[in-house]
Amino acid sequence: MNTVAKVNGEPFLALPLDLYIPPDALSVYLETFEGPLDLLLYLIRKHSLDILDIPMAELTRQYLAYVEMMQTNQFELAAEYLLMAAVLIDIKSRMLLPRRGADPTEEADPRAELTRRLIEYEQMKRAAEALARLPVPGRDFLPAQAWFERSLVARLPDVSVADLHTAWLDVLARARVNRHHRVTREELSVREQMTRVLRQLRELAAGAHLEFSALFDVETGVHGVVVALLAILELAKEMLIAITQTAPFAPIHVSLSERQESAA
Repeated sequence: MNTVAKVNGEPFLALPLDLYIPPDALSVYLETFEGPLDLLLYLIRKHSLDILDIPMAELTRQYLAYVEMMQTNQFELAAEYLLMAAVLIDIKSRMLLPRRGADPTEEADPRAELTRRLIEYEQMKRAAEALARLPVPGRDFLPAQAWFERSLVARLPDVSVADLHTAWLDVLARARVNRHHRVTREELSVREQMTRVLRQLRELAAGAHLEFSALFDVETGVHGVVVALLAILELAKEMLIAITQTAPFAPIHVSLSERQESAA
């Protein structure tokens, strides 16, 4: 005889006659479903039934047994579960009735609508499970942060037209201050001014430069500085001199180009 239980090491070979278990002492935990379709799909998969050819008698019997078990264990049933039970009984009864000829208004298979609903529900359930398996920030992984350090390289800015114009206006203003009223006529030559500027720059040490305003002689007046400006621009155009600026709004410097320095 098998042992029922042991108490203080003593085996019990039979249930005691005075054993009393209160009705509410036993709790039965059943699988939870999200609705009657979920329950039907569970029964179909559990018993390996063909969803495209549902045996309604067997499925209805299993469904009603499960509903009855839920009621027996004092589970509150939603109305949709009871409604589905009525639908299953209706389909089962229609399948048992003999068919009278070919009625175009009569559905070919009473199970078609239920099969369609079950297939759509299974597809949505699988899609929801696939979404639930996707990694979620904060639950499955934490966002990573990275810092990048850059080494800055000093680069001399190019001289813009606006900076050159500002420097020219400063020279022109000083030339007007030193304007005189002698009525003389001077022959001003751009070529001579170009030669003068090149001579000034060549007298400097290798790699040295002059400030832009130092190339103008304000004593010659407005006409003189205009001709000197034309000479400087012509030299820059012919790439004989280089015009640079160390920083925005800084003084502009003029030096011989690399070609001229190598030629010298």
